[in-house]
Amino acid sequence: MAEHKLQGSGGYIIAELTEEQAKKADLGVGKLFLAPVGKLEEQKMSKHYCKNCEKEFDSPPKIHLEENTSEQVSDNLILVERGQYTCQQCSGTIGEYRVFQKKDESSDAGNAKPSQ
Repeated sequence: MAEHKLQGSGGYIIAELTEEQAKKADLGVGKLFLAPVGKLEEQKMSKHYCKNCEKEFDSPPKIHLEENTSEQVSDNLILVERGQYTCQQCSGTIGEYRVFQKKDESSDAGNAKPSQ
C-alpha cells in the first residue's frame, strides 16, 4: 500500500490505498479523487486539508454517517450507506462517499463500461 492524496470538493485527504482503490480514484486527469473510492478506514487516513480553514491537519478527518439506507439505484445496485468526511476543526465537508452493493455479483449493473 502506498500513500496518496485524494481530492474532495472541500479539501483533500492523505491516505494509504490499495492498488485497486488507487485505480478507482484515478479519473484520468492527473489527480486522484475521493468519491469513487467509497468509505475509507480511519486508520488508513493520516492527514486532511480543509479549504474552509485553509490548513492541513496531521489527523484523519471525521466520518459523518449521513444516511444508512437500502435504496435501489438500478436493477442490481443498492446504495447501502451515504456519508461525509468532515474537518476535525470546523466540521466543513472535505468530501462525500457512497457505499454500494450488488444483489447479483455476476451481473454487469454498476460496472462502468467505457465506450469504444
